Amino acid sequence: MASIAVIGGTGALGKGIARRLAKAGHDVTIGSRSADKARITADELGGLGHAANEDAAEGKDVVIVTVPHASQADTLALIRDRVGNAVVVDTTVPLVPPKVMRVQLPAEGSAALQARAHLGPDARLVTAFHNVSAHHLDSDHAIDCDVLVFSDDVEARNTVVGLCPGMGLRGLSGGALANSAAAEALTSILIYMNKTYKADGAGIRFTNLTEAPAIP
Repeated sequence: MASIAVIGGTGALGKGIARRLAKAGHDVTIGSRSADKARITADELGGLGHAANEDAAEGKDVVIVTVPHASQADTLALIRDRVGNAVVVDTTVPLVPPKVMRVQLPAEGSAALQARAHLGPDARLVTAFHNVSAHHLDSDHAIDCDVLVFSDDVEARNTVVGLCPGMGLRGLSGGALANSAAAEALTSILIYMNKTYKADGAGIRFTNLTEAPAIP
């Protein structure tokens, strides 16, 4: 089992991810800008570890960043010198309110490439969990959704793919970090589809992958 910090773990996505990782038996610490808020969420999830973001990130195997795009730069700068050799998983999607149903990738090409610039070239950076509904994660039911995982570090990418089955998800390698732009863009399309087809958190599923992991 891994020691995992969820940075921004009091938000909807962070809480859902933390809930499923803890249920899978991992040692999970909730991070937040406010240590008191982290404690409240940690207690709600069954007495998990809790700390301010920068302290939560230190000494972990995996650090998962679940903050809005507007907070990405400041959050990554805060933890950059604390993560050491941990796998850093950035879940950021560059949504631009109020037009969140329209794809609006940043000038760099993706939030993933922005994260690379903020963390530096030596960080073990992975991106994932862009297309999974937060409220489905924060539940006990099965989720009909694949998780695409991107990184230039193959070992780090495989680490995150390996976390997914215990969370009731199928993790799939999506290739290089630059490919994260596709999953980030797809989030706006899923939001549009949720509204258009009155869906309760639409997800994605890849078919005919004969050598892929089994669907949980």
